[in-house]
Amino acid sequence: MKGADNSVNRYNRVKTYFSKPQNIILLLFGIVLTFSTVAPIIAIVKDTITIHPGTIDAHLAGKASGYTLINYVDLFTSRLAKTNLWKPLWNTILLAVFTCTISILYGGTFAFLVTRTNLKFKKYLSSIFIFPYIMPQWTLAVVWQNVFNSNAVVGTSNGLLASLTGICMPKWWCLGLFPSSVVLGLHYAPFAYILIGGIFRNMDANLEEAATILDTPKWKTMFRITLPMVKPAILSTILLVFGSAMGSYPVPHYLGLTTLSTKYISLNSKYTGEASILAIIMMIFGVAILTMNQVSLKSRKNYTTVTGKSGQLSKMNLGKVGKYAIAVVMIILTFFTSIFPIFSFALETFLPNPGDYSFLYTKDLSNLTTKWWITKENITENGMYGQHGILYNSTIWHAFAGTLLVAVCCALIAGTIGTLIGYAVAKNRRSRWASYVNGVAFLPYLMPSIAVGAAFFILFSNEKINLFNTYTLLIIAGTIKYIPFASRSALNSMLQISNEIEEAALIDGLGYFGILRRIVLPLSTAAIATIGLYYAVFFWNDWFNSLIYLKSDQYPVMMFLRNIVNGTMVIGTGSGSAEKTTIAISVKSAVIITSTVPIIVIYPFLQKFFVKGLTIGGVKG
Repeated sequence: MKGADNSVNRYNRVKTYFSKPQNIILLLFGIVLTFSTVAPIIAIVKDTITIHPGTIDAHLAGKASGYTLINYVDLFTSRLAKTNLWKPLWNTILLAVFTCTISILYGGTFAFLVTRTNLKFKKYLSSIFIFPYIMPQWTLAVVWQNVFNSNAVVGTSNGLLASLTGICMPKWWCLGLFPSSVVLGLHYAPFAYILIGGIFRNMDANLEEAATILDTPKWKTMFRITLPMVKPAILSTILLVFGSAMGSYPVPHYLGLTTLSTKYISLNSKYTGEASILAIIMMIFGVAILTMNQVSLKSRKNYTTVTGKSGQLSKMNLGKVGKYAIAVVMIILTFFTSIFPIFSFALETFLPNPGDYSFLYTKDLSNLTTKWWITKENITENGMYGQHGILYNSTIWHAFAGTLLVAVCCALIAGTIGTLIGYAVAKNRRSRWASYVNGVAFLPYLMPSIAVGAAFFILFSNEKINLFNTYTLLIIAGTIKYIPFASRSALNSMLQISNEIEEAALIDGLGYFGILRRIVLPLSTAAIATIGLYYAVFFWNDWFNSLIYLKSDQYPVMMFLRNIVNGTMVIGTGSGSAEKTTIAISVKSAVIITSTVPIIVIYPFLQKFFVKGLTIGGVKG
C-alpha cells in the first residue's frame, strides 16, 4: 500500500511539473541547446590538440597526424608569443572595455534623457538613434576611412576632410584602437538604449515616490533604488557588447587593429591549432562575464510599496532652455552617427572618381555621374570596369532574394525560440536548471563566428549529413548563433510582467498554458515584434556564416557586399571582370546604399514596435 502511495505521489509530482509550460520549455531546449552548443565547443577543444597536415603543428610535432600539446607550448612560449597572443589579447580586452564604456555611456544617457526627462523632439531622436545598428558595423568603419583617411598619413586616397580642408588627422585617429572602439561603441549603443530605456520606462513610479515622501535625498534614491533596478539591463548590455566586441572581425580588420579575432583569421591556415586556442581564450572571457550576470540575475531586488498607486513616472525638468539645448546637441550627434553615413555613401555613388569632390567648390553638378547606377551595357569600359550598373545587375538581385529568405526564416524561428526561453527562465530564474539553460543559450554568442562556423561545417557537411551550400545549413547555424539576443531581450521583458496578474488568472481557473497563450504572449507582442525585427536586421547584416557554408553563386547580399568592399569579387561578367578586380569606391558605396535601403524603408512602418518594446510589462498594482 505504501509503495502504491509513493507511485501515485511521484506521478502527481511529474504531472504537476509538466503542467507548467515553462518547465517543458526548459527541459526541451535544455537538451537541444546542450547538443547544439557543446558539440562545437568539443570540436574546437579537439582542434587545439589535433595535428593538421601541412601546418606548423605538423612540422613542430614531426608527424602528419595524431594529437599533441605542441600548439599550446608554441603559442604561449615561442618568440612569436607576443605577436600572436599577448598583444592581440591586450588589444581585444581594451577594445571590449572601451566599446562597452562608450555604448553604455552614450546609449544609457540617451535612454535616460528620452524616458526620464522633458527633452524635446523625443520621437525623432528615438527613431534616428537606431540607425547605426541597422547598418552593418563595418560600413561605419568604411565611413570613418572615407572621412578621415589621408594619403600623407595612411597612404590611401584622401578622405572627405583632407580633400576639402587639407587637414590630415593623426594615425592613431585613423587606425587602431581609438577608431575601432568608437565605431563599435556607436554600433552597439542602441543595445544600451533599448535595454536600459526599457527598464527606465517600466520602473514602478511608486518606488521613487515613496522615497520622496520619506524625504530621501535624490542621490540616495538614485543609488539605492534607481540604479539597482537598472543594473540587470546594464549587465545584459555589458554581456552582449563585450562578447560582440571580442568576436568582432570586420571593424578591427578595416581599421588596422590586431585582435584575437583578426589574429585567428590570419593564423587559421598555417597555425590552425593555435588559432583554435585563441577561440578558447575568447570563450573563457565570455563565460566569466556570463557567470557574473547569472549571479546578478539571481540577486535581482524586488520592492513592495505601501504608498498607494501612481499613474506615471516623475520626469526631470531640464528647464525651458535646457530641454531645447540638449535636444539640439543630441540632434547634431545623431546626425553624424546616423544620417551622415548614409549621406556619405550616397554622395560617393555620384562621384566620377574616388575622392573627386570638385563639384562642391566649382558648384558644377555636371561633375557628378549616375553611371554607377544606370549603366546598362558592359562592353565598353566607360569607367565601369566592364560591369553593369547596380540597378541592372542580376547578381545583386539574386543575392537580395537569398538574403530575404534567410532573414525571414531565421527571424521567425530564432525569435520564437528565444522568446520561449526568456519566458521560461523568467518564471524559474532562481532554479539551477533555468540558469543552466540561460547560460548554454548564450554560449554561441561568446564564440567567434568563424570558429562556430567551422564546427558546424564539420557536423553538417559529411557523408551522412551534407547540407553544404544550402540555405538550410545557413538557417540552422544562424538560428543557434543569434538566439542569445532574443532570449536576453525576452528575459528583460518577461521580468517586467507582474506575477500578480498570473496569480489572479490561476485563481480564476485559467491553466498555465492558458496563461501563456492568453496573457503572457499578448502582453509581450511588442517585445516579440521588436525581437523579430532586430533578428531580421542581424541576419540581413551577417556574412560570416555565408563565407563558410555557401559558394559564391549562393552568397547573400552582405557577403556579396563584403567581397565588393575587399575588392575580391566582381559584379558582372563584362570585359573588365576578373577573380580579383579593383572596384571603385563609388561601386562599393552604391552596393552599400542598395543593401541598406530596404531596412531603412521598412523601419518607419515598424518603428512603433520598437517604442512598444520599451514599455512592455507596465502592469501596475
